[in-house]
Amino acid sequence: MIEIARRGVCLVLCAPSGGGKGAITGALMARETGVRRSVSVTTRAPRSGEVNGVDYHFITENEFSAMERNGGLLEWARVLRGSHAYGTPRAPVEAALTAGEDMIFDIDWQGFRSMRERLPGDVLGIFILPPGLDVLEQRLRSRAGEGPAEIARRMRTAREEISHWPEFDHVVVNDQLGRAVEEVVCVLRAARLATARRVGLADFVAGMTAQ
Repeated sequence: MIEIARRGVCLVLCAPSGGGKGAITGALMARETGVRRSVSVTTRAPRSGEVNGVDYHFITENEFSAMERNGGLLEWARVLRGSHAYGTPRAPVEAALTAGEDMIFDIDWQGFRSMRERLPGDVLGIFILPPGLDVLEQRLRSRAGEGPAEIARRMRTAREEISHWPEFDHVVVNDQLGRAVEEVVCVLRAARLATARRVGLADFVAGMTAQ
C-alpha cells in the first residue's frame, strides 16, 4: 500500500454530559489505528485507580503556572475559582502532528476555541448532539448517584453548550451509537486525505511524473 507522509489532525469531540462522547471516542480508537487520546495535565490529586500519564499528568500548581506563562498549554481552565486546574500540554500534541499521528480531545467548546486559535489549520471540531433534550435527560436520570438538583444543573449546562454548535466543523446526532461512530470515522478519514495535510504529496507526484 502506498503511504504518503501527512500531518496529523487534532479531532475535538464536544458534547453535553450524556451526549455519548465517551462511547464514541472509545469506539473510534478501537477501530482506527494511529489515533491517540490527548492526556491533560491537572493540579488535582489522583483519584482511586487513576494512573499518572494515562488518565492525567498530575502536576503541581507551580508547574501548571509555568506552563501557562511559557506557552506550554494549548487550552486550560479552572472549573471553579480557586479550584484545581486542567489543561492540554502543547509539546506532545505538536510532536504527534509532526509524526503524522492523530489526537482526539475530550474538551468543551471553550477549549476547542482556544485550540483552534493556537493551532490554526490543525484542529477539527465535531459537536455531538443528542436526538432530543428529553432523551438527554433520560440518559442522565439513568446514571446512579445523581439527584434531581444535579440533573437540573446538568440540563441547564447542556442547553448552554448546545448553543455553540455552529462553531464546529461538523455536527453528528447520536440517536444510534453505531451510526454516530461511523459518521465520526468518515470525518476523520476525510480529514486525513485533505491536500493541505498530505505533506508528502509533492514528492510523490514529482517521483511519479519523473518516470
